[in-house]
Amino acid sequence: MIESPVAYVGIMIGAGTRDEEVSLNGLAHYVEHCVFKGCVIHPSDPTHGGTKLSAREIIHRIEGIGGEINAYTTKEETAFYAAVPVGHYATTARLLAGMVLHPTFPKKETDVEIGVIYDEIESYNDSPSELIYDDFEGLLFEGNELALPVLGTKKSLRKIGSKPQYATDWVKNHFRPERMVFFSQGKIPFHRVCRIAEQIFADSETGTATTMPSVRKLPHTIGSKTAEYRRHTHQAHIMIGGGAYPLGHEKQLGLYLTNNILGGGSLNSRLNMSLREKRGLVYTIESQYTPLSDTGYWNIYLATETQNMDQCIELVQQELKRLKDERMSSLQVERALRQLHGQMAISAENRENEFLSMGKQMLYYGIAPTWEEVFPKIACTNARQIQDIANEVYSEVNRNTLLYI
Repeated sequence: MIESPVAYVGIMIGAGTRDEEVSLNGLAHYVEHCVFKGCVIHPSDPTHGGTKLSAREIIHRIEGIGGEINAYTTKEETAFYAAVPVGHYATTARLLAGMVLHPTFPKKETDVEIGVIYDEIESYNDSPSELIYDDFEGLLFEGNELALPVLGTKKSLRKIGSKPQYATDWVKNHFRPERMVFFSQGKIPFHRVCRIAEQIFADSETGTATTMPSVRKLPHTIGSKTAEYRRHTHQAHIMIGGGAYPLGHEKQLGLYLTNNILGGGSLNSRLNMSLREKRGLVYTIESQYTPLSDTGYWNIYLATETQNMDQCIELVQQELKRLKDERMSSLQVERALRQLHGQMAISAENRENEFLSMGKQMLYYGIAPTWEEVFPKIACTNARQIQDIANEVYSEVNRNTLLYI
């Protein structure tokens, strides 16, 4: 409940790319696109239901009131959400439920959308700073569905588009209430949110799954590999990283802090100070920690002139070694925590980010604590724990390197 003239409403489903068959890679993302092409709103409701909407009508119902509607697909989840004036909350929730539970997949429209996704794939191919993330996950998780690109390939999309049943079966098998979270944020009493949810999901179990959802396979132990791809780019693009803690791990928050010290989104991170501010070797360098339901990974990305590539890699190795070998002082840890506290407070001001984070936490943990509730747990991390985490996660036997040259 927030005091705002804008309300957010969303549906998040615990199904994504890693739940696909290899030959149907890209199906989750394809379905995410194509539910926007037509749906039926709550067919069992005699007052509001049975209304079949086209793609244009779906867009007009949100955009026509000044709202915004969006969706995304990851390796493990799919989300649909909207931001609208608070007075249109109920009708927007009903529309989202219709899209998720009762998409129509009109073939003429979905055939056109295949071309849109082709263009999306090509835009990634033209952007090495984005493509390298897909290729790096392919290197880390080789042999597991986590290695599959979210967008799929042109070959797999041709197969998906050839048979509408693939999309309808995906919805029946995965867009089910036991795998969903309905989440909202706005000036709406909770009892009303519950009543709306009960109404729009009243017939959510009318569809019967064609198969049982496949059990996710745990990826093999991530070791230490190096790969070099010829991408004919002006700069060399470099990714270094390895395995890390999964969601819910006792050291997850400690690694979150450690990563922020190493190369988080601030100019005073160790990597940025060493490679950009001190030596001017890069424009962008960043580190990330990505926890997944049963695994996770860390990575460092940078781009530089080819002649500086070896020097940059050496400097990255030095910063990793420094985190492992030199225990931070209590004053350094205090400063790092103060900085992270401010970053989390500012990030929470972005309502959309806070809203989506809330949905994801409910999906995986069944609770959605605020940043004020999470930070004290991070603040318990001390210098010894940071050093232990660095030695465990950033070890040389858990370090993979991918080069675009």
